[in-house]
Amino acid sequence: MGIFKSEGKVYKPVADVDLGPDSDEFYIHANVKAPRVAGLLVKIFVWILESRILGPIVRYILKKDNLIHKLVSFAEIQEPPLFTSTHHWEDIPEQNVNLVKPDLTPAERVRQAVSCLPSGLESTLTNPSSSFKRWTIQDFSSAYSSGETTPLAVAKRFLAAVKESSGPNLNMAFFINYNAEEILSQAEESTLRYQKGTPISIMDGILVAVKDEIDCMPYPTTGGTKWLHKVRPCTDDAICVKQLRSCGAILVGKTNMHELGAGTSGINPHYGATRNPYNINKVSGGSSSGSAAVVCAGLCPVALGVDGGGSVRMPAALCGVIGFKPTSGRLSNSGVLPLNWTVGMPGILAATVEDALIAYAAICGHPPLSQPTYLQPELNLPLLTSTESIGNIKLAKYGKWFNDSTDDIRNCCDHALAMLCRHYGWKTVNVTVPEIEEMRLAHYVTIGSECTASLAPHLAKLNFAESGWDARVALCVYSAFSSRDYLNAQRIRNRQMYFHKEIFKTADVIVTPTTGVTAYTLQSDALSSGELDYINGAALVRFSIAGNFLGLPAITIMVGYDKGGLPIGLQFIGRPWSEATLLHLALAMQALCIKSYKKPEVFYDLLKKD
Repeated sequence: MGIFKSEGKVYKPVADVDLGPDSDEFYIHANVKAPRVAGLLVKIFVWILESRILGPIVRYILKKDNLIHKLVSFAEIQEPPLFTSTHHWEDIPEQNVNLVKPDLTPAERVRQAVSCLPSGLESTLTNPSSSFKRWTIQDFSSAYSSGETTPLAVAKRFLAAVKESSGPNLNMAFFINYNAEEILSQAEESTLRYQKGTPISIMDGILVAVKDEIDCMPYPTTGGTKWLHKVRPCTDDAICVKQLRSCGAILVGKTNMHELGAGTSGINPHYGATRNPYNINKVSGGSSSGSAAVVCAGLCPVALGVDGGGSVRMPAALCGVIGFKPTSGRLSNSGVLPLNWTVGMPGILAATVEDALIAYAAICGHPPLSQPTYLQPELNLPLLTSTESIGNIKLAKYGKWFNDSTDDIRNCCDHALAMLCRHYGWKTVNVTVPEIEEMRLAHYVTIGSECTASLAPHLAKLNFAESGWDARVALCVYSAFSSRDYLNAQRIRNRQMYFHKEIFKTADVIVTPTTGVTAYTLQSDALSSGELDYINGAALVRFSIAGNFLGLPAITIMVGYDKGGLPIGLQFIGRPWSEATLLHLALAMQALCIKSYKKPEVFYDLLKKD
């Protein structure tokens, strides 16, 4: 075959694909050949890619070598394209739920969520062998109501912690932007409400951080760049931010992120590499790196992220916190940077499952305006009164995919799954999820194409010297995708939607590790240029794609640590609109693992007594 000729895969009709445990479908491991590149080599690579002569040739070779040509571009696919992962409302038979009235305010939904929690809930995550306590929303609210402390005192401790963590000894790079005066003003107002005995909700005075991909006044929305906020000014809060603000939450600033969301490490050459609180020499994951890290470090019980390709769940898993991405259409995208229209949406990072539920209740009541009324489903909140309260759960597991991870992750997740089934009497159902690598590449084509289309009016005028080197590589590669690439990617999306719906006829959720590797080491040569580490990148996104490409809800929960003490996450992927079931399962897993949780290397106790 010549360099400009490629033979594409011929796909079977979806009805002919065996989804059973004994299927002969071939599992393709990620075929990533590009070595890690950073520092000067990144700059040389950018020069080649941006060259008018060499650039198109190199981009073509990259697509060919990494199987995009064979599995996507030149593939023969019978199914028509599916352009959006929109799901019609279905009457999901969820167990132990509370139906929420559609006209409730965010504060009223939060109160209903609190009523779903057990009255005797142990309020702190405590490991008896250490002094580690991870404070929850309920802990903060109780401390405020009792007068033990105030939102203003906590806000001052927060600001001191951010200053310390930003210093040369740690250089955690949690935030792109925060304003002490604005934070203290919000805290003073919340403190006054508690003194009058009139807090708005349990979230009054709760510190919440916001990924710098979501509009939150008075801050610019940079998307991790040095230029995007100049051409797209922030003029109002995003709807999810408005909802949290209406509950009394204190918005504490904009968290760091991988530039344009175009990477998985959380290394940002403009604002610093967000470091992992469990080991400051390791990555935090991306692109919602800062949001995951501030929750892990105890600075906020809840933070908002945006998930376009696992960008909430990956850093959550690497930092050992909850990462929750609801069904596409459940949350409003209004006020979120439109970097990828059909795969991205807001998500929640939280210290505990209970906190994830409370934050979810606050922001889930405003579906996108573009969504037809008949697609706006009823909202169920899980009655988390007992982890023993639901039965007959079937967890689908595809062994070849599940095991495509490091030994530490595979063994830990296998053990957690076995423990879950043994304790609650649930069953594992062995299945085949076909064309996993094909789906990853199709998603990559989709998110890249949508990113360049969204930014096209600005890229034509952009001085690329304002962009990080790794982001420039991503934009160059994205620009190489053709209409044929995009259309074939949507055909693969249609196939995967069929496969997953068939699997959900026999199982409640699909269970996987959250990532294929744990947090890897930050290299000094990548801090100023970013890095191209496609092997680790492919391993990090391996299990995340279906949630975005197919718009399915998913949640990750920490289930243990690798030999180096770095967190490992287990993921549950649900059928559309089954958020309540996912929260039930995550709470059940949390109950079994809670005693093994360890204090991060960098952790701040904001409820300590004066």
